[in-house]
Amino acid sequence: MTLSLQPVRIRTESSDEEGRLVLAEGILVAILVRLSSDHGAEAGCWFLEVGFGRLGSPRPAPFLDLAEALTWIAAQDVPSTG
Repeated sequence: MTLSLQPVRIRTESSDEEGRLVLAEGILVAILVRLSSDHGAEAGCWFLEVGFGRLGSPRPAPFLDLAEALTWIAAQDVPSTG
């Protein structure tokens, strides 16, 4: 499975707006948001704002970086389309 990221700005109810669309083989599977300084020790971490399909739950703790997020997403065995 090939995962790719597309940078986007996301309107949230906080100052978090830097985001990434996560695509698996070109299909949207998740949206990640980078946490702002409003989040104290978790500032700069990446949060799974929404996951689709098998990524819908359980919601993981914030990821330290995008590489960690992608590793977790890949480990969830997101099916490719056929």
